[in-house]
Amino acid sequence: MSITKVPQVDSYDYAGEVDLEALATSLKRAGGVILRNVANAEDLAAMEKDVRPHIEGDKVWGGSFFPAQTRRVTGLVSKSPKFVEKVIMNPVYQATCDKFLTSYHTGHLGSEFVDCVSKPQLMNTIVFAIGPGGGDARNQPLHRDDSIYHMKHPACTAESYSYGRDVAIGFFLAGKKTSKANGATRFIPGSHLWPHEKLGGHHEEDCVYAELNPGDAFMMLASAQHGGSANTTTDEERLILSCFMTKGLFRQEENQYLTHTLEQMRTLPVEAARVVGYNLSTPSLGWVAFDDPIRILHPDIKPLEELY
Repeated sequence: MSITKVPQVDSYDYAGEVDLEALATSLKRAGGVILRNVANAEDLAAMEKDVRPHIEGDKVWGGSFFPAQTRRVTGLVSKSPKFVEKVIMNPVYQATCDKFLTSYHTGHLGSEFVDCVSKPQLMNTIVFAIGPGGGDARNQPLHRDDSIYHMKHPACTAESYSYGRDVAIGFFLAGKKTSKANGATRFIPGSHLWPHEKLGGHHEEDCVYAELNPGDAFMMLASAQHGGSANTTTDEERLILSCFMTKGLFRQEENQYLTHTLEQMRTLPVEAARVVGYNLSTPSLGWVAFDDPIRILHPDIKPLEELY
């Protein structure tokens, strides 16, 4: 059975000044938005040069979650500096994550209340290269990416949606033209407002396809029902450079601390290293020897005076 009306998926031109409040309203209503002209041809070429050897070295997926034509690259933080700059640290993406994913809490300390803030952190990094499948291609099942955090959402409306309901946001940058025919991500607008019991697989007819030109991006709340689609072409590769951010209170899906060496992490800008996870979620989550974890990478940074 189809839902009554699928919300419109809005597009914003990154080449101009993006209205962050309008974008947030669009996300609350539809669960996903399109950003046009996020990266230029030179940026895309640099990222593909970094990841292509790893794409070619990936093995065929043996399970059923990814189509057999899919090749993946993970651990992008230490594989592609341009990916860190253009995907993870995209300013509009980071500002949106800050608005939706930052956690605020008032704790107790003796006879006083203490304000605590937990900033978002990186959840995962994945490049997807889906080769042509022709008649053997198949869709990925629709799913919610926040299921890894055991989220069970009650139903709500766009008007009653409140920041903090979602625990992760994804960013998918097109390295090549992405179309319905070559497997564009499909998702159900408005499904982020559904209750946990409502299954996306019963509503395939409500899917829209995030069709992108090279350099465009799709931003999506992790509670939205979505999935990769069948690449039914005979000669096109769909190349997507993606990451997710999650709340700083949560465990990362891709373990960044075991994926990258400290030497590799020290090559990142300090703010990027904090986003990857070398940051303190106040008052005292994530410390190393009762100090800010960023000082493991950069000992010259001023030490903490207090954990609270």
